[in-house]
Amino acid sequence: MTFVRQAAPPCESQAASALDALHLAGLQREFQAATSNLNGVSWVASAEFMETLSKSQVGVIHRSSKGTVLAVNAFYQELIGREDEDFAHINIQDHAHPEEAENILHRYRENAVTRQSYQMNRRYVRSDGTERWGTVHVSFLQDGSSIGIVLDETIRRQAEADLRESEEHYRNTVELSPQYAWTTGLDGKMSAISSRWLEKVGAKPGTYLGDVWRSTVHPDNLPDIREAWARAQIDGQPIDVEYRANVGEGYRWFRSRGAPRLDEQGNIVRWYGAVEDIDDRKRAEQALRESEERFRLAAQAAGIGIWDFDTVQNRWEWSAEFKQMLGLPNEVQPDLRLAMTLIVAEDRPALSHLIRTVEANASDHRFEAFLRIHRADDDAIRCLQINGWRIQETHGRVQRVLVTLSDVTEQHNSSARMHWMASHDALTGLPNRGSLNEALEAAIAQAREKNENLALVMFDIDGFKEANDTIGHDAGDLLLCGFAKRLERCIGDRGFVARFGGDEFAAFLPRCRADELVALLSPALQDDGGVYHDGIGLDCNATAGAAFFPDHGDTGEDLLKTADVALYAGKASHRGMLTVFRPDMRASIQHRAAMLATARRVINEARVRPFYQPKVSLAGGHVAGFEALLRWQDADGAIRGPDSLSAAFEDLSLAPVLGERMLEAICRDMAHWLNQGLPFGRVAINLSPAEFRREDLFDRVMSQLHRHRVPPSLLELEVTETVFLGRGAETVADVLRKFHDEGLSLALDDFGTGYASLTHLQAFPVDVIKIDRSFVTDLSHGSTNAAIVDAIIGLAGRLGMDVIAEGIETQSEADYLIEHGCGFGQGYLFGAAVAGEAVERRLMQAGTAIIRAAG
Repeated sequence: MTFVRQAAPPCESQAASALDALHLAGLQREFQAATSNLNGVSWVASAEFMETLSKSQVGVIHRSSKGTVLAVNAFYQELIGREDEDFAHINIQDHAHPEEAENILHRYRENAVTRQSYQMNRRYVRSDGTERWGTVHVSFLQDGSSIGIVLDETIRRQAEADLRESEEHYRNTVELSPQYAWTTGLDGKMSAISSRWLEKVGAKPGTYLGDVWRSTVHPDNLPDIREAWARAQIDGQPIDVEYRANVGEGYRWFRSRGAPRLDEQGNIVRWYGAVEDIDDRKRAEQALRESEERFRLAAQAAGIGIWDFDTVQNRWEWSAEFKQMLGLPNEVQPDLRLAMTLIVAEDRPALSHLIRTVEANASDHRFEAFLRIHRADDDAIRCLQINGWRIQETHGRVQRVLVTLSDVTEQHNSSARMHWMASHDALTGLPNRGSLNEALEAAIAQAREKNENLALVMFDIDGFKEANDTIGHDAGDLLLCGFAKRLERCIGDRGFVARFGGDEFAAFLPRCRADELVALLSPALQDDGGVYHDGIGLDCNATAGAAFFPDHGDTGEDLLKTADVALYAGKASHRGMLTVFRPDMRASIQHRAAMLATARRVINEARVRPFYQPKVSLAGGHVAGFEALLRWQDADGAIRGPDSLSAAFEDLSLAPVLGERMLEAICRDMAHWLNQGLPFGRVAINLSPAEFRREDLFDRVMSQLHRHRVPPSLLELEVTETVFLGRGAETVADVLRKFHDEGLSLALDDFGTGYASLTHLQAFPVDVIKIDRSFVTDLSHGSTNAAIVDAIIGLAGRLGMDVIAEGIETQSEADYLIEHGCGFGQGYLFGAAVAGEAVERRLMQAGTAIIRAAG
């Protein structure tokens, strides 16, 4: 027991107990008896008595006439969650629930005046924030002090709440259950039925018993019910019947299931069951059957084969169209082993794996495959496209597998031709520029590994433009084809020959000396008199320039540049001959050197300035982010574009530094905008191919983000396909995946202008496709650009990627892109690139609203 000897303001604190009201009243009478003869003397309970009450889980609080706490027992302390301490500072409203505090104080003061005992229920808020319910009885002694006896009712109230919840749960379960309970005697006569069923059929209690229910059953279903009852009464097995019944709104389908209750001797005493409304399911099944029939008719009309497998009945079914695809007569029975023998050997493992995964539920509900077969009748190879669906029961077991098969031989051959056309020149049949780049990088890698040289030669047909312009395109085509054949004859298997573009050709030859190269190619450069047009011989001389790896370049790009320099030097003074690159031919490189010098000054004098062009949500019309574009400030303070530094972006030493200066400035701007609370979206920055040559690219980017406390998700990296085509593509893929795993978004810039874009979408973690500005112009319906844009948008949607269209300058272009589902756009229609200060002003003035005006 705790005693309090110091005075305090009037106070009140009461406890709760799990004892019932009679116990409380009894304790109160004991206290009244114990204090009735005090004659104004303050009452103090014995420690033993107070301890006894605590063990009985009864709280006691004794207050003076001024409300000062004189004593509390241990259970009261536990009730309010306070340790033994000076309780004199506990006022009446302490530990009271906020909703009850005012009423508790008012009640205490009101009864203290008349010294009339009272009882009330209240909640105590403990020190740890939990609540306890209590019933408190307050009595006033002759000296004006008060005794509060508190019984903890938390457990009882919780039990009552749980009981109410259980009852409500049961009531809802019964009321919301789709089934209606029933009971019958041995003869099948109804003795009890759910009141909800009576409401459904509009019957009154007592009027639906006996055999009345039979009158509602459809006559066609009554024989089945009688038979089911007769069989169940004999074997005592559960009954399960489906039938139609008239419930006042026409016939509906129901399912009735029941089971018998047996006595100790195993005799049936009574039947118990439930009725379920299955009309919707029955109608759905009928609709499914009708839909399947329509599907079969449509498939038959379209020449699509069907392979239907019922796993429950282990029944296979092949349509006549499918048998015809296989070259089998219609009377042949479906046989998996027979089908397997007709499949091309290389494709059989794929089909076996597909069948195993489908049967094991290890595939998606829908699956597809591509297979080749040998027709049974003529052994012709045909290509089949397979599309299948797994139909499951509610418990997940495969019930049926439905497969459609289409003969796509012509489409497949067309696709193969399209792939060939994408990698070859249609006129000469030679590989195109993209194929050359890819093969050249691979050859250089091999030469580097074996410490061998490689010669790259660029060719230009002399007089081609004159012949093409004066005689006609037919003559030009003959020149191109004639030179291509001559070049192939000379090089043969020694190297790789490609049409580079226009009247330019290229070839590379591993392990070739300069003198050997001159002797090998001289016949190809001289007209052999074999090209005629309308009986007129055409001059088909050519000039060539050569460069060698590793002497003249370390990459395919470097070799192409130096070979091109040699070609143009040869065209200026040695037409019809092969010119090997020499360092003194670098006059054209001087301009490049000047660019590099300017770039170094820009870096050293910290003149890099990022400008930001808004990227707009086309559907919402708001700014979704920005693309950061490099600008630099010259000595006069004028802002210059990146074209004057273009050579630096190809330089392995300068490009990473320029990129780092840009990134540092961008991160600084982003951190400032974040501190200002400005919603700027995601900022994109371009990474040049040269930056990927540095092994520390990932660390440098992440270091800047961490240092400025910018979340990685707010930065987007834009790369072009040249990054993927260059040397070390595997390293590039690894770096991009690391960025992607850190939350940075990756965008493929200038999509559609390079080579093998679809391959790159598969091989690299691309999040955003940027449609090149060259495709955005002339988006009139039916135009080539419109078809390309539609295809890109559709492809991105299938791959789950965002699409940004660049270079939008007119409202009609924006409207077309919006209509066809392009998510985002940028261009002068929405604003030119501006400095970071202007971005901040725009965001502060108008939030993310976009002003559709240039600049």
